[in-house]
Amino acid sequence: MIVGTLTVQRKENTLMAKRDGGQVSGIAPDDSGHNEASSELLRELVAHLRQNRTQLREEWVGRISETRLLTAMTKEEIFAEATSVYDSYVEALETETFEALQAYARNLSERIIPRGVETHEVVGIVLLLRDVLARSLFAKYQTDFKKLNRILDAYEPAANRIANTVAVGFVQERERVIRQQQEAIRELSTPVLQVRERLLILPIIGVIDPQRARQLTEQLLRGIRTNRAKVVVIDITGVAAMDVTVANHLVQTVEASRLLGATVIVTGLSPEIAQTLVTIGVDLGKMNTVGDLQGGIEQAERLLGYKVATLAEPT
Repeated sequence: MIVGTLTVQRKENTLMAKRDGGQVSGIAPDDSGHNEASSELLRELVAHLRQNRTQLREEWVGRISETRLLTAMTKEEIFAEATSVYDSYVEALETETFEALQAYARNLSERIIPRGVETHEVVGIVLLLRDVLARSLFAKYQTDFKKLNRILDAYEPAANRIANTVAVGFVQERERVIRQQQEAIRELSTPVLQVRERLLILPIIGVIDPQRARQLTEQLLRGIRTNRAKVVVIDITGVAAMDVTVANHLVQTVEASRLLGATVIVTGLSPEIAQTLVTIGVDLGKMNTVGDLQGGIEQAERLLGYKVATLAEPT
């Protein structure tokens, strides 16, 4: 493999430097000349990549198809994106700046993540491009091994940084999308429902972690303020267990709702949750609890002054 070849060659260079009396430790010499030589080699490399753009791009697209990457995209889409990635890749090598490439990587990620493209696919196509370009350099400079070695020394760090830039951009965008989806799921899983004027119900189902507990508190307080609620029924029948941190948060939610002028009725406490509340020393006199949701709604209606009467059957 090319990476292994580069590593072996770099080791050979180090041994030659030691054998020839080259400086390998102590104060490093002025490397300005080395940087200029590296930039000159990169310019020569860029000229080669521009001159052979069509051939290298087609070879790269063929490798992508062979390895079955980006299968969620059509051949036309892959070719169009490959063209843009190739040009951005060469531009980053030419300018030795990565801001434009970072912007393109974010834009690309926004477009292909909803298509189901995975992180390993994006990293894979960038590494394939690096491999294709390195092979073309071997073919071009195979008769001048010393120059090939210098060009690879100049190319490899830049290529690695480009691959890292694209991968990081994709991962960051993917994490942003995941956070948005998690936020949407949490909002849907803790709906604040208005069933009567001044009466809200907050049914909670599933596991409650500290982040979700904070979110449901924010949603509930916002709902109390918006609907000018006087009574809130929090039903936790669907919550199997609750740790001490979340239990304390529930008590704080009850207190915060009371400060906004709303009475909270908690329904559906399981024996485990009731035991947790007792263990942490909650003053149960401050928490209005009812066995089930129906009983909680009936008590809430009584607090609001509603009376439920049975209609007589028509004769």
